[in-house]
Amino acid sequence: MDIKGFLNLQTEGARAMSNAGVIGLHMVSGPAVGFGIGYGLDCWLATTPWCGLAFLFVGIGAGFLNVWRDTRQLMRKLDRQG
Repeated sequence: MDIKGFLNLQTEGARAMSNAGVIGLHMVSGPAVGFGIGYGLDCWLATTPWCGLAFLFVGIGAGFLNVWRDTRQLMRKLDRQG
């Protein structure tokens, strides 16, 4: 294997790792942002814990939706390559 082939292989590996990192980040950031918004609304409206719980569930749904979209996009890319 020449140096160009080796560098291409390394680049593809780095892209795959970054895609996996983004998917993991979506799993954490969606619920965290949702709960943060709900907590802020709870403090402002004095409705503890209802807004926090509602927006937590919205954030969980958004996180899973983003993971599903990213995974679907990654699978399409792998199908085109293979």
